[in-house]
Amino acid sequence: MLKGTCHCGQSHWTLEGDPGSATACNCTLCRRYGALWAYDYEDERISLDGPTSSYRRPDEEDPGLEILFCASCGCMLSWRGLRLRPDGRRRMAVNLRLAPPEAVAHVPIRSFDGLDTFEDLPPTGRCVRDLWA
Repeated sequence: MLKGTCHCGQSHWTLEGDPGSATACNCTLCRRYGALWAYDYEDERISLDGPTSSYRRPDEEDPGLEILFCASCGCMLSWRGLRLRPDGRRRMAVNLRLAPPEAVAHVPIRSFDGLDTFEDLPPTGRCVRDLWA
């Protein structure tokens, strides 16, 4: 199990099992925060605990995501989909940068072009530890 904690310690997430890869996105929001995302579904392998505030992009008529922050220190904890999937599940991602570095150092990074093409970018072979070296 991985656990990510905000700076003040009031809010945290847990992710059961292997996170797989971490996604680095270059969209207008993710590039500002430098988040590294690991995905699953709300209340399945991912759970969130503690006080949060949320943000939805104001420029979207039908925003697809809600960004969740610690209500006290403002650390970006996760995002979650606002629309349920046909099976009733809600997609969610947690920010791996809030986990202890040694717990996620080995996780490979997958780059995603959320700014222009909305497609995966070619693999670079980098892991989270390469960002913190």
